[in-house]
Parts: sequence; C-alpha cells; structure tokens
Amino acid sequence: MPIVAATSVLLAALPLAAQQTAPAAPLSVIDWLGTQAAATPRSQPRSLIIDEVPVAKTGSVPEVSVVPLGDGAPREIGLVPSGITGLPPGLWAGSDVNRLKTLIEALPDLRLPAAQSLLFTVLLAEAQAPKGGSAAGDALALLRVEKLLKEGALDPALSLIEQANVTTSSAHFDLWMQISLLTGTEDRACNMLSRSAHLTADYGIRIFCAARDQKWDNASLTFGSAQALGLMSPEKLDLADRFLHPDAFEEAAALSAPRKMDPLSFRLFEAIGEPQPTRNLPRAFAVADLRDLAGWKAQLEAAERLTRAGALPDNRLLGLYTDRSPAASGGIWDRVAALQRFETALSTGSAEAVAKTLPAVWSAMGSAGLEVTFSSLFYEKLATFDLHGSAGEIAKKVMLLSPNYESAAAPDGGFADLIAKGEVPDRRPDAPLSGAIYDAFSEAGPRADLIANVAQNRLGESILVLLGLLQQGANGDAAALRDALATLRALGLEDTARRAALQVLVLEA
Repeated sequence: MPIVAATSVLLAALPLAAQQTAPAAPLSVIDWLGTQAAATPRSQPRSLIIDEVPVAKTGSVPEVSVVPLGDGAPREIGLVPSGITGLPPGLWAGSDVNRLKTLIEALPDLRLPAAQSLLFTVLLAEAQAPKGGSAAGDALALLRVEKLLKEGALDPALSLIEQANVTTSSAHFDLWMQISLLTGTEDRACNMLSRSAHLTADYGIRIFCAARDQKWDNASLTFGSAQALGLMSPEKLDLADRFLHPDAFEEAAALSAPRKMDPLSFRLFEAIGEPQPTRNLPRAFAVADLRDLAGWKAQLEAAERLTRAGALPDNRLLGLYTDRSPAASGGIWDRVAALQRFETALSTGSAEAVAKTLPAVWSAMGSAGLEVTFSSLFYEKLATFDLHGSAGEIAKKVMLLSPNYESAAAPDGGFADLIAKGEVPDRRPDAPLSGAIYDAFSEAGPRADLIANVAQNRLGESILVLLGLLQQGANGDAAALRDALATLRALGLEDTARRAALQVLVLEA
C-alpha cells in the first residue's frame, strides 16, 4: 500500500482534535493546567436533606451482573483529557516499558517551544498502561513523573505522582517526597510516613520528618542507628548532624556542597543557614527560588529559566516582571525595565510609543531566549496597532510566533506566511533548513516506521522519537527536521508541525 494511503487509513484511528490545527489554543498544557486550577470552583456544601434510595416495591431479587476482577477497563493515568490533548488513551498501550524508558531518558534538552509543548502534552495526557499490565503502568508513571521533575514542571509532577498513588511502592513515595521537598509541601508526605514508616528506606528522610514533627528523640535514635550501621554517606551524616545539633556547630566552617545535590540535602542546607544557589543546580531546584523568601532577582532568574523550558506558565513570569521597579541596571534588570516601558506604551494606545519601545524589549527578551513567551503574552494587544519599519517587522515575527499564527499570515506574504497556512511557494528555498521545511510541507513522505506504530497503539513512542528529531533539526540537521515535520503532519499533529517550522524560520534559520 502506498505510504499516503497507509497513512490515511492509520490516522482514521486518531481523534479528530489531533488532526486539526488550533491556532487559538494555549501554547502548552502547562498553561492549560494553570487555567484549570484557577477556574476550579469551590465545592458547594451538601444538602442536609438525605436523598435516600426509594424502598423496593417487591421482594424479588434483582438480576446481578458479575465481572471477574481485573477484566474491567484499563486504568488511565494523566492530568489532561483526550479532548484537550487530541491524543488517544491507548498511545502507550502497545509499547514495551523498557523501550519507553530508553527513549525518555535519551531525550535531549529541547530548545523549540513547540517541542517542549508536545513533550508536556504526551507526558500529562490521560493514557492507559503499556504492555505488561499494572506493573508496566506503574513503571511508566514513574518515568513520566521523573521526566517532569527533570524539566522543572513540579506542580504537574506532584499531581501526577499523587494520581498514580504514592503508596504503590517505595519508589513512588520517595519520588513524591523529593518533589514535595522542592515545592515546600512535605507536610503531607511526612505525616503519611509517621503512620507508615515502611514507605521509605531513606534514613535521611526519616530523620528529617521526625525532627519536623518535633520527635527529637526518634530523630536522634534514627540518626545514631544510621551512623553506627553505615546506612548513610559521611557527607549526609555530617549534614544531618548539623541539622539535629545546630548548637554544637556554631563555630564550625561551612560544609562543602555535595557534587550531586538532592532535594533533601538542599532543604537541610537551607535549614542550617547555608542555602545553596540554584543557578548551577538541575532545573527542578529553580522552583525553590519562586518562593517569597527568595529575593526578587533570584525569583526572576528562576522564572526565566523555567519559562524558557516551558515548565512555567507565561503569565507567572509576567507577574514577576511587573511586580516592582527594577533595583539596578544591566542584565535581567534591563529586561525588566524594557518590558515595563513596553507595557506602559501599550497602555497609552499610542502606536508611536509602542514602535519606540518594541525593538528594545524584543532584543531584551531575545537575549534570554523568551521570544515565544513574549509573543504569546502580547500578540493580541500588538495586533491592534499599525506599525511600520523595524517595529512592524518585529510585530510580524510576534504574530507568527503566537497562537494566532495562521490568522496573522499575510495573503501575499513570504515563505513563513505560507507555512503558517500549511502551504509552500512555487520555488524551493536554497537555505538548508528552509528547504527541509519546504519538503516537509510538500512532497516529502513521513517516516514509515513511526506511522506504523499508530496501528500498534504505540503513538507515544513515535512522538518521543520525533521530539529527538525536532531537536536535531533545530541544531541544523536538515534531514531530521524534514522527517520530523513530515511525520508530525502525517500523524495529524499539524499545529505542532507548523509552530515548530515557524520557530525555526523566525528564531533559528
């Protein structure tokens, strides 16, 4: 069967939502989750009137249906329903969990926001377990949460591990505790541990939770046992010792930071008055700097880092940018000042003021790799101004990088405008990446092996491969970019393909 015909047959199984572009949709499920949390209504008080089941009218025994345990519908784990993601619940169902582990762990640091958005979508989508039943489902849940943690998306990671059941295994509980320590929500985890000590074999966690619960004798006894039996590394013992006995170390020199920081050590350093900077730590630690106890500069740097990775809603960054007036100049303060001046210009309604401030703020946001974030925040307001010259060119880029890219495409525009509409010009561009995009939106066929996965309930597996190809493309590999975009389109992920192509054209090419 020709590849085009085979593709159309396989795509019939995909939800219609996945086969349509949605230019006005949020750029990321991270933003969608933020809106859902804000829109969740307060629960209404229950009525005092008891809605009792009516009394039976006869004494006959009703017919009872019996279904063997384990034969029900497979459990779905995920935070975002199929109606939002456009992905089928069985996207992992035909995959081997070890193969998924290899693919997830091999994923590079994604630079294209379109790729980041697709990654979070596939990690957070409601989905059935892969081959192997509940054990494989539990293993995949851990992999998904671990990847979210690595990316710095701690709030979704916390919700997902709780949905997967934190008491499933010690690995589930320990991962829950790590995330809780970084988000400052460890109370619940410690309370659960106080009732069920078997949930973790980590003596450091046991000591920490006992001390937080004011059970100092228990904490000291656990520390002594760990020390005597060699159950903790010398570095962690030293840190726990200072945490439990601060008076004994008042004149001691500061401890050296461990080569590999973990959430518990991070919190213990903070507790003994030696907080560690997060700039050179894994991205997940940056979330700790979003707390009010961190300085504004630290909050700004953390928010930029997380937003750049797609792990923080854009409006959260905007809120920090506009929280107060910059305290100095240079670096991040120049970005804050430029954005605040631009917002002021927008509020005046003056096209001249906007044109004057737009180049500076665009350059400032570009220096931080936040052009797409800026575009998603301001495209609607910018669209109301008639700008020309350099400001007009920047406004055009903003619109092409925005969720409204298709509507903003000029009827007689250039290559990027045509791609925004899913079209190509008559002549193939000479530049390698532009040529690859042209091919993907014209005659290039998709990767047959990745298309075939759809019929085997392995769509998620294909998406993970495509994410790697997208990053290779962003790094300059034209063939990888062509294959990724052509296959995304064939799989019905047209919106992702167009966004990725536009981001390469506007930001990378």
